Amino acid sequence: MFEAIARIPQEELSRRWDAVRRHLRHIAPEAGGILVFSRLNIYYLTGTFGQGVLWLPLDGEPVLLIRKGVNRARLEAGVRHILPFKSYGELPGLCADAGSPFTPTLAAVMAGLTWQLGIMLADKLKDYAIVPGDHAVALAKMVKSEFELDILRRCGERHHRCLYDILPPLLHPGMTEREIAHKAWEVFFAEGHMGIIRMQAHGEEAFLGHVSAGDSGNYPSGFNGPLGLRGEHPASALMGNVHKIWEPGEPLMLDIGFQLEGYHTDKTQAYFAGPASAIPDDVRRAHEFCMELQDWMCATAKPGVTPEELYLHCLDEAERQGFADGFMGLDENRVPFVGHGIGLTVDEYPPMAKGFTQPLEQGMVIALEPKQGIRGVAMVGVENTFEITADGCRCISGDRYDMIPVE
Repeated sequence: MFEAIARIPQEELSRRWDAVRRHLRHIAPEAGGILVFSRLNIYYLTGTFGQGVLWLPLDGEPVLLIRKGVNRARLEAGVRHILPFKSYGELPGLCADAGSPFTPTLAAVMAGLTWQLGIMLADKLKDYAIVPGDHAVALAKMVKSEFELDILRRCGERHHRCLYDILPPLLHPGMTEREIAHKAWEVFFAEGHMGIIRMQAHGEEAFLGHVSAGDSGNYPSGFNGPLGLRGEHPASALMGNVHKIWEPGEPLMLDIGFQLEGYHTDKTQAYFAGPASAIPDDVRRAHEFCMELQDWMCATAKPGVTPEELYLHCLDEAERQGFADGFMGLDENRVPFVGHGIGLTVDEYPPMAKGFTQPLEQGMVIALEPKQGIRGVAMVGVENTFEITADGCRCISGDRYDMIPVE
């Protein structure tokens, strides 16, 4: 009596299975398939946000085993074999009965399991060798299909419209960070934001993003990004603080993600409380420096270029132009990257960082975020989401990056 709200096309799922299998043959050549536990990765490979485990053999059909929600999975998933289970000990028999038996060595996406569940899995599957397979899925997700790129482009268009066109007239100096955050919620949700920002890193959380007025931009932060924030409370150091007022003469940074149909774009927009003529020289120069770096990275980030090249050039330019202190964060807030992959999570592989020498490829989507902390003042800078094309790189989250004056 029910129909699926949406389904991932079967040819798209087959492409994803083939990509994971291809990478698995290099990552874990001894494994005959991969066990996937994270609900988000199960969605990527089946089309349903399933609670359970997916067995994707190198040869044969995948088997989706569900603890709760079998009927929903049967509506949404593009997998023929969808079975209920209660214990990991049932997995070998269920998969064998489905015609896709386990092989002596199994790869597993280990980041999708807690330590407790990992120990339980190893105990229940003691007759099998289990090896890491996480990177095979990360590499498959790294390169987007036209199906995924269409969603991301539409997401980026809405994102820019929210932060650059719709929100500025609704802001004014004297608002608290919390009031600004609430106004941003209204705008983003009205434009179709689907209400959650997903992070890949274990234990990392985000709700829409950061709202940082003035020195909040350099407030000590445990979040793995350069922009500091006071946040709501130590128990929820997210969005904006009710006691911090956006004062005249202060920059304001909104680092807020947009999520559409599961996919994210990342964007940071800088505002200034006052006329453009009142922007202090140090603030203006720092923001222009970040825009220059973003422009250079966009012009350079073509297939064959490595993330490391982008990062090292930005470090060299920060040193050469006198911005080494505060580039990508002040003091402990400083982070060792200038961007990251993005897709079903904000922080996908690869980071734009030292040591990441696998070349960029057509179809990758990356966020580039050069930012500059100004001690005692604020953080400024930009962040946008870019698609790597056959002949270059193009921004999918807008074409204006200037600091917006708000009076």
